[in-house]
Amino acid sequence: MGEPGIKEPLSLDELEAAGRMRTGRKHTLSILVENKTGVLTRIAGLFARRGFNIDTLTVGPTDDERLSRITLTLDGAVHPIDQVTKQLHKLINVLKIRDLEPSETVTRELALFKVAVDGAQRGELMQITEIFRGKIVDVTKRSVVVEVTGTTEKVEAFESMIRPFGLIEMMRSGEIAISRGRSAT
Repeated sequence: MGEPGIKEPLSLDELEAAGRMRTGRKHTLSILVENKTGVLTRIAGLFARRGFNIDTLTVGPTDDERLSRITLTLDGAVHPIDQVTKQLHKLINVLKIRDLEPSETVTRELALFKVAVDGAQRGELMQITEIFRGKIVDVTKRSVVVEVTGTTEKVEAFESMIRPFGLIEMMRSGEIAISRGRSAT
């Protein structure tokens, strides 16, 4: 026990338990870009040069084949996010950027889990999958592949439930996001 008023340093395990070492608000950026070669490389390079760690990154087409939407999430308290968004606006192929407010955004993630199960465990895994509204997409004698879609918290909760069965492999897509209501990004 240390002196009064002096806090003891936290261990790495305590830091991780206290929030996965996050330092602030998670930012979800929705970036509308021209569907051109090298755009993603320039955007990722911009974040890397400024010391940002991108947590998730997804890219996909929009209703206009000439445009793509990049959704990326990052921890914004390590560095101010405003400066990097100003730099993004300067890139030629970037058309629009929005820092989506969590309360005004619908986010989803897709995950595939390959789980080692046989016999009685298979029924238990099926029940857990049903509770999480997942789908069993492949079955072999020794394993099952489950698809789960939802918020990051839901995917993480499902992972923690099935890990004791024997998680062989896992793939997560990263978040995609869209604003609620009529505003377009």
